[in-house]
Amino acid sequence: MRSLHLAAAFARASTQQELAYRSNFFISVLHSLLNLATGLLGLVILFDQVELVRGWDFASSLTLLGVYLTLAALRDLFIGPSLDALAGMDGAIWRGTFDFSLLRPVNQQFLVSVQRWRPLVLFDLLLGLAVLGSGAMRLGAVVTWGHVTGFILALGAGVVILYSLLLGLTSLVFWGPGLHVHLALRQPLPDGALPGRALSVMAAVYPDMDHSRCFYDHAAGGGAAWQHDGRNAGGGHWGGDRRVCWRVAAVLTGAAKVCERLELRVFPN
Repeated sequence: MRSLHLAAAFARASTQQELAYRSNFFISVLHSLLNLATGLLGLVILFDQVELVRGWDFASSLTLLGVYLTLAALRDLFIGPSLDALAGMDGAIWRGTFDFSLLRPVNQQFLVSVQRWRPLVLFDLLLGLAVLGSGAMRLGAVVTWGHVTGFILALGAGVVILYSLLLGLTSLVFWGPGLHVHLALRQPLPDGALPGRALSVMAAVYPDMDHSRCFYDHAAGGGAAWQHDGRNAGGGHWGGDRRVCWRVAAVLTGAAKVCERLELRVFPN
């Protein structure tokens, strides 16, 4: 309960900061609408020329776009801003104020993960869910409560996976400022920047990981007649996909936790 009260206090403080200026709201709404229009326009132009792209039609692609927008909104709600406040260009590590977080009587990982919120991103979340619902309706699939429950569980696994990957990247700032930016941009790391084993782990974990595809089936309702790489992605696969997503989430969360603990020991030196 104490953690929930602390997270709520951080959310209230961030809300007051975000709403201090009225222009922030209108700029955020405009940015959200432009982001949505860009994604929709790309799909409309593409499927105006062709009917299928390797088995993906307009309805299934629209549903996938909704999943992406929903996941991106959940990331930008508190995960991205909080980790950026730690390892960003004006973050606590760069300014040398991370000691204040270490001295507080609360779990350091929890503190750096919920310290900043962007409540205006809730509008992006609503837009993502609206696009997702529209795509599911266009698919013509019968969506049951079981499908909805499966999708929510898989979406939760996707958020945990994304959080773990971002936390792992952020923890690299303890080894050297800017290393997480190199990996995020897929740039080669400087020689000797990381120990050999750590470099091997990073190379194995981060390339080409997709956080949206693993729970697309639940958004589609499981009964859609669309093909992907020659295989039907409809019913019968939810349980397997969901278990794989949560196993990956558990492994990555544990790995990120280990990295965070090891690199906190490096920090005082």
